[in-house]
Amino acid sequence: MNHNTPLSPRPLSHLSDVQRRVLSAAQLRAHGVSAARSAAKCRPGGPWQQLLPGVFVLHPGPPTSEERLHAALLYAGRPAEGTARTVPAQPVPGQPAAEVVPVAYGDTMVTGLAALALHRFSSAPPLLSLDRIDVLVARTRRLRSTGFARLIRAHALPRAQQITGVPVAPVPRALADAVAQLTDANAVRRLLTEAVRGGHCEPAAIVKELNQARLLTRAHVVDAVDSLLAEGRAIAEDRLYALVREHGLPDPLWNVDLRLPGGPHLGGVDAYWADQAVALELDTRAPRHDEDAMWSEYARKREHLERLGITVVHITPKKLRDAAEQQATVVRTALMASGDREPAAYVVVLPR
Repeated sequence: MNHNTPLSPRPLSHLSDVQRRVLSAAQLRAHGVSAARSAAKCRPGGPWQQLLPGVFVLHPGPPTSEERLHAALLYAGRPAEGTARTVPAQPVPGQPAAEVVPVAYGDTMVTGLAALALHRFSSAPPLLSLDRIDVLVARTRRLRSTGFARLIRAHALPRAQQITGVPVAPVPRALADAVAQLTDANAVRRLLTEAVRGGHCEPAAIVKELNQARLLTRAHVVDAVDSLLAEGRAIAEDRLYALVREHGLPDPLWNVDLRLPGGPHLGGVDAYWADQAVALELDTRAPRHDEDAMWSEYARKREHLERLGITVVHITPKKLRDAAEQQATVVRTALMASGDREPAAYVVVLPR
């Protein structure tokens, strides 16, 4: 039996968008095109090209950046022999609605610099200038990188985001995969800074991915992360000032140290309402190699303050950004509840 013989030939006349201009060998067979016919059309001067093993573009000119993206995904996402899966085909006039074609991309997604370009990072190179397109695949895939498709294996795949019909890794994962390939400290810093300033994600999410990728042992990455955390904290502080102002909360004492009279230092807080004995801290911790020690110190300070009758409110930068009104309600509730508590111990408040 000839395995290249199509079972249900379909015309190619309706193939117009990029997902129809770039097809795998399996998709071509589903449309009635045998392997021999595909090879003939890709001969010098022919109307088609083979961009990657088993992936064809149905025109003779240079592929567009979109076509290269889809070709890399098709190559990486093709099912293993004997495991072809199916999904409903796009409706075609005159064709049965229940017809099926092979799944194109499987669980793969674009990552690295190509993904950041799709996320509209101005600091990422244009797609057409990239020599390689990074594609994230499951660790168990046996395919190898080839041509302009570079495969990056993951123990656990993140949930892809759809951008212009392309499955794309979320920004933190795409950043980690991009940074893994970069040795230019300025390029790394620009990408990380844009991620935070542009509101794509919080610093903690980025540092978590960099840590999991074991990139925090590289000096130029550590330097960029230090700048990133400082940048993220400054943005979070601006949001906190706006929260107090825009939601009519009483003005606190900003950025102060607390200590017992003649006693030990209790720690610094971002805002303190002395009359109500309410302290607020921005939780800007990021998962790094010293996370356990940081958390222990963090918890110890909170427990000490609460034993003294001081209510401690913790707010993350993400909640400040996404749920400011809810966080304002949390602070207001803590301030109003102060009258129902035993008076707090007297503490000395100093600027820091």
